[in-house]
Amino acid sequence: MDFDLRFTDKEITAWGGMGIMKRMLDHLGFAAALTNAGLPQPGSNRGYRPEQLITQFMLSVWCGANRFEHGEVTRYDPVLKRVFGFTRMANFKAVIRLFRRFTQHTNESVMDSLYQWMFGHLAITGLTLDLDSTVMTRYGAQDGAARGYNPAKRGRASHHPLMAFVADTRMIANCWLRPGNSSAANNVQGFLANTLHRLGGKPVCLLRADSGFSDSAFLDHLDQHPLHYIIALRQNQPLQRALVNATGWWELHEEDGTPVEGIELTRFTYQPAAWSKPRWVVGIRQHITQRAEPKGKTLNLFANDPVMGQWRFSALTTDVDLPAVAGWRLYRGRADCENRLKELKYDFAADHFNMKDFWATEATLNTVMLAYNLMSLLRQVLLKGRAATHSSTSVQHRLQTLRYKLFAKAAYITTEGRKPILNLAVAMQQRAWMQGLWDAAKAFDLPASFTPLYSP
Repeated sequence: MDFDLRFTDKEITAWGGMGIMKRMLDHLGFAAALTNAGLPQPGSNRGYRPEQLITQFMLSVWCGANRFEHGEVTRYDPVLKRVFGFTRMANFKAVIRLFRRFTQHTNESVMDSLYQWMFGHLAITGLTLDLDSTVMTRYGAQDGAARGYNPAKRGRASHHPLMAFVADTRMIANCWLRPGNSSAANNVQGFLANTLHRLGGKPVCLLRADSGFSDSAFLDHLDQHPLHYIIALRQNQPLQRALVNATGWWELHEEDGTPVEGIELTRFTYQPAAWSKPRWVVGIRQHITQRAEPKGKTLNLFANDPVMGQWRFSALTTDVDLPAVAGWRLYRGRADCENRLKELKYDFAADHFNMKDFWATEATLNTVMLAYNLMSLLRQVLLKGRAATHSSTSVQHRLQTLRYKLFAKAAYITTEGRKPILNLAVAMQQRAWMQGLWDAAKAFDLPASFTPLYSP
């Protein structure tokens, strides 16, 4: 079929579903939170307000930008400009100039305020906090980029951010950018103190971390705080001997009593020379022939042993007096933070927005974290609440999926009696669901309630 080409002057957007996000932001009071956060001000009266630049940057991330230059896609969208109430959209260079104004002190004060505002909207009696670090490879001469642990790009300079995740709400509680040659637990005590401050008084009932955080000084530090912990241990020689000498190994069973072939657990007290006191240790071993993908490591001291060489071992230390299976199951949930890291990199492009200045890069990274938290709140409060009426929302979709299921909806604006109307091009069978989300975006209860994963 042959088509003719014509043009229209009607202002149309490909991202009409972003109107739901704007309604939720208004309900949360996001604009006021930015105003009160102490953002760096422009050097000229003609400059863009920093509140607009932060919002516009997050909007471009939600719509798929993975470079600052990609912000131009939303910049020339006249409908998004009206939906978000901007007089004129800023060039991406204005966003870069804003982040360059951030200093170490500005980063701390602004992000403290915004994180506290974010978690002030949550009603939960206790949080489960997961600590982790990740590698962000760099290809330029950015401040702080250094050669360190980088399994994907060996020898390449990188940054090594330290992050805290709230497992109960699938949100990020804190993020510190660090040089690439930093160890996982470098300055973790200060990071934990800052994280608790940014949580705004929300109680942390359980802290989980991998073996990179099993330093004896950090364990002693945790014992001085009213929070419980489960942390994986490095398999050094004393621990390997303790695992081999441990007795009472028993086969794991499912909650319905079904045995899990090839996994055995035990629990014992353990105090190496570096520890100030004995602690509980949960030992886990998985048989290499009975498990398709056995987790853990071979004990290198006993790799040639005909019996011990057939098992992969791991170990957890905890201050919680729980059965071995309960401690193991509590710790297993920590693996979900790896999914959060993948989404941050692949969907939110957290490792792509970097600049030469270290504190500008950290400010950008934390703004991406804020965008992630707001999207997580939308998923869990609005979308999950509508799951009963729309089956596709029963799954926690990643942002990449939501862009096309929810946000990428053609729309244009009309006016009726001086009131602007956002007209969405949505299939008939989806209109009731979309209307429900639109109504709920300004009607859900604040603070939003969440059920804690762990209560002591």
